Amino acid sequence: MKVKDIDETKQPLLEHLIELRRRLLWCVVVLAVAFGLCLWQARPIFAFLAQPLAEAFGHNQGRLIYTKLYEAFFVQVKVSVFAAFFLAALMLSFPILATQLWRFVAPGMYAKEKKAFLPFLLMTPLFFGVGAAFAYFVAMPWALHFLLSFQGDVGGVNQEALPGVGNYLTFVTRFLFGFGTAFLLPILLMILERAGLVTREQLAKSRRYAIVAAAAVAAVLTPPDVVSMLMLLVPLYGLYEFAILAIRVTHWRAARRAARSNPADVSEAQTREGPEAPPGGGRVGGSGPI
Repeated sequence: MKVKDIDETKQPLLEHLIELRRRLLWCVVVLAVAFGLCLWQARPIFAFLAQPLAEAFGHNQGRLIYTKLYEAFFVQVKVSVFAAFFLAALMLSFPILATQLWRFVAPGMYAKEKKAFLPFLLMTPLFFGVGAAFAYFVAMPWALHFLLSFQGDVGGVNQEALPGVGNYLTFVTRFLFGFGTAFLLPILLMILERAGLVTREQLAKSRRYAIVAAAAVAAVLTPPDVVSMLMLLVPLYGLYEFAILAIRVTHWRAARRAARSNPADVSEAQTREGPEAPPGGGRVGGSGPI
């Protein structure tokens, strides 16, 4: 499908604002419908979110308590809001939301910009879902086993974990949103590189700062324990290296396409510089090991 170049029709500012309002209203309606569906299934959704805690406690040993009479009700409302923005938004309503966003920004973009932006828009739910799945199936069980290991006898006093439903929901949402957002790092870096704000060489030379930044992000987005922080820090830095590699491969493929379109330039370049080599010669960045 051929992507059309920039839309040359001009609209005043008021019409742009009206268009933005219409797109936002569509998004609100979609999220409201998703919220209603999730509120209808709030208990099964929360049961799914509580499954890692049940497995960490052991069979028929875990308990979730609430000390305020209205707390359990508000937890179901929060679960519905969370599911509407997370589960339903990714699986059901994200195509509609993405379509509204695309229809608003696409008329002001050139064909080259559309081709560059559209893949990133389509990859966003994939990377976010992979990050959330990693949090649910890998990071959360490890963190819960570590945190519940402090139960037992302490100086003759039995120390027992009695998590509240509100606290546990906050714990789960921080994990899922934190890991899902962190896994969008390669997309963000590639967009910044496409926009000319950073270069691959700058990213490769900033590895030490990337480690510090990843540690700070992990400390903010995860609960205050070392295991949770490391479970996010390691993949976050791995995604940084993956972004550098993806940018290098993208440039290499673009250079090959340009070379095939100009065979005369290829033969001249090979005469001066020798045969063509794969990206990086086996290295990811321009400086330092991976």
